[in-house]
Amino acid sequence: MILEISSSRTNKSPRLEWHTIGSEFDISSLVPKRIELAKRIIEISFNAGEGHIASSLSVLDTLILLYAIYDKKNDVICLSKGHASLALYICLADRGIISNEELDQFCQNDSLFYGHPSSKSNSQVYVTTGSLGHGLPVCCGAAYAKKLNGTTGRVFCIIGDGEANEGTTWESALFASNFTLGNLICLMDNNRSSDRAIGLGNICGKFRAFGWNTFDIKDGNNCYQIFEAIQQCNNSKPNFINLNTTKGKGCYSIENKPEWHHRSPKTRNEVEQLIKNLY
Repeated sequence: MILEISSSRTNKSPRLEWHTIGSEFDISSLVPKRIELAKRIIEISFNAGEGHIASSLSVLDTLILLYAIYDKKNDVICLSKGHASLALYICLADRGIISNEELDQFCQNDSLFYGHPSSKSNSQVYVTTGSLGHGLPVCCGAAYAKKLNGTTGRVFCIIGDGEANEGTTWESALFASNFTLGNLICLMDNNRSSDRAIGLGNICGKFRAFGWNTFDIKDGNNCYQIFEAIQQCNNSKPNFINLNTTKGKGCYSIENKPEWHHRSPKTRNEVEQLIKNLY
């Protein structure tokens, strides 16, 4: 199914085409997936004794949506905040791109599924990420190459709020604006992790100052609101979507708890309690 979406409230901006997997697509069908996939994230982290559960739950809705609407032949999805790799892997497994058996080997000896995503693991992992601030520069290159070659497809780059403290982010913002990379969509999983160090202030205003289209999403864990913002993106400028998310979203006992930034459940009872707290 192809959804033709107007990129602006006026009818003067370029229109975008979105390709969905399967013959039918309904955003409401994505909502029940969240608890199922969140449960898998907790279980896999427990078995491996590794993983960033809270960050993965924060970005999970964005990845669920993107992997439902993207054109797998032409679009690029890059998770620049690579420590949330479990959310990426679980969505790849949900789409049958990797197997559940492979995913169960997360962070085990000889596994290709590491704590940070590696392009060695699967062709759908576009670039190895982990050190903050690396994904957006690569995505700028990908978007620029598409523009030079006249090829179709969008480049989605998911960054964290902490990456706004990296100089490479702003060098990329200037580059994307200078070369009018309207095929680039940067989504910030803004779960306020960096507020304990350096607050971002008006992040949309900052990207606007660099010449980007900007969209501020009140509930960044809501697939409907994320999709609406993507609908409004257009080719006139690079696009920035600020997703106001909750770290640990969907699990009462770890939401906005800094101690859960890089922590796995230690006992089966703790796993069961976390799963019980999912909503």
